[in-house]
This record gives sequence, C-alpha cells and structure tokens, in this order.
Amino acid sequence: MGKRALLVIDMLNDFVSPEGELYVGETAEGVIKRVAEEIAAFREAGDEVIYICDRHRPDDKEFEMFKPHCVAGSTGAKIHPALAPRPEEVVVPKRRYSAFFGTDLDLILKERGIEELVLTGVCTNICVFYTAADARMRGYEVSVLQDAVTSFDRQAHGFALQEMRNVLGVKVK
Repeated sequence: MGKRALLVIDMLNDFVSPEGELYVGETAEGVIKRVAEEIAAFREAGDEVIYICDRHRPDDKEFEMFKPHCVAGSTGAKIHPALAPRPEEVVVPKRRYSAFFGTDLDLILKERGIEELVLTGVCTNICVFYTAADARMRGYEVSVLQDAVTSFDRQAHGFALQEMRNVLGVKVK
C-alpha cells in the first residue's frame, strides 16, 4: 500500500465560523474538533496533511450561484485557526468544487507517492463529493470520515455520503 494523505477541504472561516458568509451551521463545531483530531493523528503517524482551500477572485462566476465567499485575501478565506497548517504542509488553492480541477493536487500527490486519500471538510455534497469523484477517477483509494464532514443541507449531506459509497466506491467510515 502506498502512502496516504488527509485532505482538509474548505475548513475556512466563511464555511465553519458563525459569522462566515456560507456558514454550514452548528454541525461545524463538531467537525472542527474531529478534523483537528485527524490532523494530529496523521501528523503523529508521519502521514501527509494537505489543505484544500476555496480561494475566489472578487468577480468569480460561482457567485452567480452562491453569494461571495472565500475571496482571496479575506478573513473568510483563511483556514480556521484551530486547524492551522504547519509551514511544511501543502495548501492548495482552488476556484471550483473539485480539489483537482485547475490545481496541481494530482501532481503533488504523485510526487509524494500518495495512493490513499482520507477526506474531511465541507461541504459534503459539493466540494467533498466532487473531490472524491475526481480522486476515484484518477485511481486513488478514497475514504470519507462521515463525522468529519458536513453541509448546510443535511439531506444533501446524507445523499452525498450514500452516492460516494454506492456509486464511487468510497469507503465511508
């Protein structure tokens, strides 16, 4: 088995802080705690921790669907302070749902010999889901920690977990 990496997806102030532009709600508090535990465990094991961060331009087309959020340089685009990356850890900015679309994530993973990804973060039915789909299509083994992901839409959260398990072959733990 190759190396594994924890992907910390969009654990940014605009999603997980109560004053955030697209706050996912009260479930964020428990997810922050679980993601922090996973980060500590991965670091202790010598495994990679990679941060995936929504980082939009002020005129991003995504704002036609969702109100402006995670604008580059804003407080909302910063990683929640309880989950701060270490200087040696990789932070991958993205402008679309999948962490692979228009980024160098796949190259980073291949250079580091990563074959297994463990996904955490928000939103389950959007960025976590599309990252899981793209990872599976690239041949990665993928797990999602169901108590370390959430969304502002609980029904869509459940549906996304089911689809990842039943259609994508993701291990939902």
